[in-house]
Amino acid sequence: MTQAEYKQMWERSRELIKNNLEEKHYRTWFEPLSFYSYNSQSQELKINAPSNFFNEYISTHFLKLTYAALRNQFGMGVRLFFRQLTDSENHLTQVVETAKTGPEHEGNKQPDTANTEQRGGQPEPAQLDSHLISEYCFDNFIEGTSNILLRSVGLSIVNNPKQMTFNPLFIYGHSGVGKTHLVNAIGRGIKEAHPEKRVLYLTAHVFHVQYVDSVRKNTTNDFIHFYQQIDVLILDDIQEFAALTKTQSTFFHIFNHLKQNGKQIILTCDRPPMELQGMMDRLITRFKWGLLAELELPDEKLRRGILSNKIHRNGLKIPLDVVDYISKNVKDSVRDLEGVINSLMAHSVVYNCDINLDMARRIVGYATRTENKPITIDDIMEHTCTLCKVSKDDIFSSTRRANVVQARQIAMYLAQKYTDLSVSRIGSLVGKRNHTTALHSIKTITDRLVHDKKLGQLLNEIEISLKERG
Repeated sequence: MTQAEYKQMWERSRELIKNNLEEKHYRTWFEPLSFYSYNSQSQELKINAPSNFFNEYISTHFLKLTYAALRNQFGMGVRLFFRQLTDSENHLTQVVETAKTGPEHEGNKQPDTANTEQRGGQPEPAQLDSHLISEYCFDNFIEGTSNILLRSVGLSIVNNPKQMTFNPLFIYGHSGVGKTHLVNAIGRGIKEAHPEKRVLYLTAHVFHVQYVDSVRKNTTNDFIHFYQQIDVLILDDIQEFAALTKTQSTFFHIFNHLKQNGKQIILTCDRPPMELQGMMDRLITRFKWGLLAELELPDEKLRRGILSNKIHRNGLKIPLDVVDYISKNVKDSVRDLEGVINSLMAHSVVYNCDINLDMARRIVGYATRTENKPITIDDIMEHTCTLCKVSKDDIFSSTRRANVVQARQIAMYLAQKYTDLSVSRIGSLVGKRNHTTALHSIKTITDRLVHDKKLGQLLNEIEISLKERG
């Protein structure tokens, strides 16, 4: 076949892409591309692109669609190359080629003999359960102005888990903005594109419980070795490590090992590293090594998109005026949006009635009445004292009675969890204690929760009463 015929095959491929893509995306990213050459023996297709940004954006956002179209015309083994054309100072054309191979080529790579030698000829570690949440993926992570950067970064990591630009990826933001959804989507994307990768998702609390258990069983070395074998470690709610010095120290060594060996680390937190009280300085420094980015609250347009997606996925029929009302009035988190939809659906089924604006107003009013009201240190003190059966005067006294000490420690733990106050400020407001005492109290409650069921039940009762206040 001639190059002219191969060019026609490229144009047919591009037509397939056009038919499966929004027009604005096609005009922006595919119209400027042009055919350069095709080698039938090596199956290398070379395409001219205006700049390297085209290569990166298409590889991040449209790689699967592009390869599906190309394979339709050129066969399964086709390999795509971008030719970036730039002008030098003497106006001579230079050609910069960047290979963008399809996902199937990852599986055809030869074994990494260097890594095998470093392992002393030992076999690859066994596959493990990634513990990824199955319903969280990029397909239902709706893009908006508040998350477009992190969504693009996540897709970039999926396509190239070995890149170091976004390592570690530290995502922070308020509860319910979609941090857990996003990191699970990244993890699932990596597992689908690179099945050989050992991806693990867990919360910082679970990590701490596992570490404490390893200390108790004298298997800490095995615990550390297990985590050093992970290719992509996703740790949710890293703020839970506050005041847990030994857990932090262990994680510090695991972090260093993974980073030095080119393994991807993804962390989430409810605040930026600089505001993490009770966290080692050397850990905070490492959290800021890669990309530090905030996942912001969704704006009205994104909230409407999230609602529409959930309604469609669940096969629901909800009037547009109801969707508009919810998107305008439920502003705090994605979790709140989904909770309102679930409540509407439940009311509709239980009372056998259609969903309408009056029903939405009642449910939104109930859902936002207490959740929009922040929990204060006074709320925590009041509810803790009531359920622990002590007085506020007891809390501020010098008594060492067990029930008073426990109430004081619980109040400090909850203040650290539900407020933005510093540990020093918490100590001052809860019994006029110092920074060290407050840190010790928070750590004591955190450690006891691992094995003390009665304490867990008491804490749960206090938290429920806090959320039901009003």
